[in-house]
Amino acid sequence: MDNKVVVITGASSGIGAALAELLGRRGASLGLVARRADALRAAAARSGDSAFAIVADVTRRDDIHRAVEHAIGRFGHIDVWVNNAGQGITRSPSQLTDEDVDEMMRINVKSVLYGTQEVLPHFQSRGAGHVINVSSMLGRVPFATFRSAYSASKHYVNALTAMFRDEIRETHPGIQISLVSPGVVKTEFGLNARHGGPDSRQLPGGQSPEEVAAVIAGVIESRLPDVYTFAGAHERVADYYASIGTNA
Repeated sequence: MDNKVVVITGASSGIGAALAELLGRRGASLGLVARRADALRAAAARSGDSAFAIVADVTRRDDIHRAVEHAIGRFGHIDVWVNNAGQGITRSPSQLTDEDVDEMMRINVKSVLYGTQEVLPHFQSRGAGHVINVSSMLGRVPFATFRSAYSASKHYVNALTAMFRDEIRETHPGIQISLVSPGVVKTEFGLNARHGGPDSRQLPGGQSPEEVAAVIAGVIESRLPDVYTFAGAHERVADYYASIGTNA
């Protein structure tokens, strides 16, 4: 990881902060992006001398464009861009409002779209680069009805990732677009969800943010296109869709 320049969105806490600390220990240079200035600067301080904070709102294209320029201005180039920022929701589909859907699309989808589109010209000019989009198991299997629009937004991210990958590899095979899908992660994700919700740290079967960060770091090295963060995920997805057929 030495000399690799990595930009991480949603880096002030949770998976993003854990990934920053791990990559910092491994010698990466880091641009950390989030809105909460104090928390972000604290995360940067924990991530080594080559980490710096870029206070920005990832739902604003201009902010993302500025983040790309700041990172290039600081380090000369970017090797990896991690679209990690996101938010959950606690509301069943029958109760969703226009505002609920708009917020999930703005935070979870547009942030990925803007991040990928804004860094892509830089990668294309270099003929190399790597975008990693952090999705969710709920982007594969919509079995948590109270996460409704969150699950839908992550399905959108999955499709967008695959289509970016197919488009770009035709002309720039040195650029990879990867998807990483965690399950339950022991962070404040649930508490910070729109309309509140259960504390993800108390749910069974959760992974620590450090465990998920280790998987993402592995994807940076392997450049695999599509990775789950826990054992048995593939089987769980297959079982879900098999059960739909039997319940028709």
